[in-house]
Amino acid sequence: MKHLCLLMFVILFAIAAFAADGKSVSYKSGDETVQGLLYTPAGKGPFPAIIVIHEYWGLNDWVKEQASKFADQGYVALAVDLYRGKVATTPDMAHELMRGVPEDRAKRDLHAAFEFLRSQTTVKKDRIGSIGWCMGGGYSLDIALQEPTLAADVINYGHLATDPEALKKIKPPILGIFGGQDRGITPNDVHKFEEALKQLGKKVEIKIYPDAGHAFENPNNKDGYRADDAADAWKRTIEFLGRTLKK
Repeated sequence: MKHLCLLMFVILFAIAAFAADGKSVSYKSGDETVQGLLYTPAGKGPFPAIIVIHEYWGLNDWVKEQASKFADQGYVALAVDLYRGKVATTPDMAHELMRGVPEDRAKRDLHAAFEFLRSQTTVKKDRIGSIGWCMGGGYSLDIALQEPTLAADVINYGHLATDPEALKKIKPPILGIFGGQDRGITPNDVHKFEEALKQLGKKVEIKIYPDAGHAFENPNNKDGYRADDAADAWKRTIEFLGRTLKK
């Protein structure tokens, strides 16, 4: 029993040693000062960096966990807070908060996050990417549309664009991860997005999980979480970021 307790302590200590803690940071977004959580890898930088954009729930524990995991993989991760400190606890509240975010303010906040990371001595300024889920997946695409020096972009079941004039602005490689059973962002929508990007000569990788619906990567989505697909999506994401941000 004593040996078992000692083993458990060692395992827990090892897990804790690899879990990066977030530091609250503030930076200017237009005339406002906004907040975020910054996760920095252990060791000597500079490191590649990632803007981490929350779902329509807000900057909750699951998103913080993702940002921490990216730091453990060697990235400075900035978890943005588009809701100014509010976190939804019900779908109705989440919809209300999402609808209450002015589009121009959100894009301004995301630009501010990008510039904040560029200003950090721990960050490789030409190796900044973005990732988001659900609402945040759509905003991750928006960053690619508005930041010509973004180095990588990951969209997890977020809203898409197909207007060639808008898509011409995209410079970074795109990884898109979607569910085949998603009724909001359908496989047909995804294929149109992929084809539009390829016709423009953009670098794009798309993965559709046939049996997955919306938000399948989040275990808090008890009815829709798919552990195997989520694990594969994480693996693909890490491989993609390794090729684009660590090269």
